[in-house]
Amino acid sequence: MAVQRMDNVAIVVDDLEAAVAFYSELGLEVEGRASIEGAVADETVGLEGVRTDIAMMRMPDGHGRLELTVYHHPAAVSSQPPSLPPNTLGLHRVMFAVDDIEDTIARLRPHGAELLGRVADYEGIYRLCYLRGPAGIIVALAEQIG
Repeated sequence: MAVQRMDNVAIVVDDLEAAVAFYSELGLEVEGRASIEGAVADETVGLEGVRTDIAMMRMPDGHGRLELTVYHHPAAVSSQPPSLPPNTLGLHRVMFAVDDIEDTIARLRPHGAELLGRVADYEGIYRLCYLRGPAGIIVALAEQIG
């Protein structure tokens, strides 16, 4: 049996509405929202008394989603400060292909995006950059230019 697809990547955030606004500005669409709690949630994640709200964000092409999650109980814990560098072990980043990298950066800045370095040219094929997004997640952008 083989994997059928990657369904979604979950990001735990402390401000669900701000995260939805950030990823909406990037071009993702809210597919649905739900409050999650009960025995199945507890069993699935291995915690007791789970109460969360989620927003499922769909990619513009319909293939792939981000699940933005805010934990009401038990409270979310920070395993690392949001300023750790891109070479930290663990989930590294989420990358999105965009059609205009400068415009995308400009639209995300009012939503708290911070450019980590600068926009770089990769062999005349891509323009690339890393931003710090909601919950300290690194969001990479790639614009194909060649």
